[in-house]
Amino acid sequence: MNKPLQFNVLGEPLQTCGLNPVTGWLRDGNCLDCDQDGGRHLICVKVSRRFLEYSATVGNDLASARLEQGFPGLKPGDFWCVCASRWLQAHEAGCAPQVRLAATNAAASQIVPIELLREAACDLD
Repeated sequence: MNKPLQFNVLGEPLQTCGLNPVTGWLRDGNCLDCDQDGGRHLICVKVSRRFLEYSATVGNDLASARLEQGFPGLKPGDFWCVCASRWLQAHEAGCAPQVRLAATNAAASQIVPIELLREAACDLD
C-alpha cells in the first residue's frame, strides 16, 4: 500500500523523524497525518530531559520502557513524533523540546503557529 506524499512545515516532502527508536503513530519513523491518530503526533522533536520530566507530570511517561508494547522508553537526544497539542502545552509551560522542521508535518501548523515551531527549530542554519 502506497502512502500519499505528505509535506513538512517548510513546504517540502516530509522527512523521517526517527528510526532508533522507531517513532510515528504508524511506527514507520514518520510524523504522518492519518485519520487513525486522534492525538495528532505531527511534531518531530529532539527529546530533552526537561520535556520528559514535564510529560510525565501531565500523565505521559515517555521515559519508561513498556516492552509489552514494543516501546523502549525515550532518552534525551532521541527524535520522536509528539502530539501537536502536547508540544504547545509544553511550550506554554516553558518545557518544549527542540523541533526538527524537516520532519514536522505541515498539518501541525493548524494547531501550533509556525513562528513558535521556527523559534524551537534545531535544523535551521
